[in-house]
Order: sequence, then structure tokens, then C-alpha cells
Amino acid sequence: MPTPPKTGIDQVVAAARALLESGGPDAVTMSAVAERVGVRSPSLYKHVRDRRALLAAVVAATVDELNDRVESAADPDDAARSIRRQLDALRAFALAQPQGYGLVFGVTEGVPRPTPGDLERSLAPLLAATTALVGTAHALDAARFLTAWANGYLTMRLSDSLQMGGDLDAAWDWGVERAVAAVSANA
Repeated sequence: MPTPPKTGIDQVVAAARALLESGGPDAVTMSAVAERVGVRSPSLYKHVRDRRALLAAVVAATVDELNDRVESAADPDDAARSIRRQLDALRAFALAQPQGYGLVFGVTEGVPRPTPGDLERSLAPLLAATTALVGTAHALDAARFLTAWANGYLTMRLSDSLQMGGDLDAAWDWGVERAVAAVSANA
């Protein structure tokens, strides 16, 4: 009988992320992850010391993916277009991975928060665009405003709190345009 392939941290985190998306943070248990990767629970402790460390790895991997998406959406030649594209990348991520998005932007008791370094990296492309658009004096203010607006909208959409009719994608586009215009007006 052939020896099964070794399970690495990447497989463990991928399994945990899949469980997260299918069942929320409570579904991410050591035994569920072990079962998903085909090992016994004690084998996971070679990779993570406990569930909290596993969740921290899930948060870090989720932030890495989100950061990659936002960074690839950035447009260094047009600040306003860059902001729009980054916000759209954030929305696409949130709709594709709502539980992961919730871990990054929400407050879930018992789940580690993204590290300050991860948050700084995730803000860098938006901060570059807002700096180009409004200058250094208000770049961080603009980035915070845009992030807060987008997170508020996305949180409401993911929780089905926007059930007032109309086209939610069109509403998003309208809001993005107005938010970028509001920031640009202060330039």
C-alpha cells in the first residue's frame, strides 16, 4: 500500500478555509480539519499549536489572498480608477468568501485579528491611490473613509440587510462613484 502524501501547513489552512466558508468559524475545529485532510487530529499539532493558531493562520492566508487581489487591481496611472478597481476587488472577494471577509473586517469573538503588518500591506495600494488623488495631508483620511464606506455596504449586503429592492450591483457602482467623487472634491 503506498504511503499517503505528507500533509503540509498549506493543505491544513486550505482545509480550514473551506470549512470556514461552508460553516462559519465554529466549523473550523482541529478534528474537522484533520478529517478533511485525511489525518488524525494529533497530526495537526505538528503544524499549529492549537485552534487559535489555526484560526490565526486562516486569517493570515485570507488577508494574503485579499491583498493579492487588491494589489493586482491597483492602477498606478489613474488614482480614481485605481480606487474604483480596488473597491471592486474587495467586493468580489467579499461575495466569493463572505466568511473569510467577515474574519478580516468583522469582530468574531475568539478569532485572532489580522496583524498590524497585514493591515498595513492591505491598505498600501489604496493609500497610494488616495495620496495621488488628494495629497499626503488627507490620504489616510480618504483611505479610511473609502474602506469604512465599502465595509459598511458589504457587511449590510452579506447580512441581507439591503432588502429594499433595486439592483444591488448598480447601487454599489453608484456608491463607489459618489465616494470617489467626495474624496476627489477635497483634493
